[in-house]
Amino acid sequence: MANHKSSVKRIRQTKTKTLHNKYYAKTMRNAVRKFRSTTDKEECVKQLPVIQKMLDKLAKRNIIHVNKAANIKSSLALHVNKLG
Repeated sequence: MANHKSSVKRIRQTKTKTLHNKYYAKTMRNAVRKFRSTTDKEECVKQLPVIQKMLDKLAKRNIIHVNKAANIKSSLALHVNKLG
């Protein structure tokens, strides 16, 4: 266990931030999963900017890596273009 007050506080803060980041990362993963399972092009075109905005925010706040956000956005755009 930690010996200093500051390190005990750091442990508490880390737990809180980890929980917060896990929530938003999981929300993003669920949104992407739902988007990829959609076969309606109109719905996908409507949802794409919303999901891209979410990915950009998470990347800006270092919850996910910037390149990971870019890769996901690219694959989602390809998914929309493949729909008929």
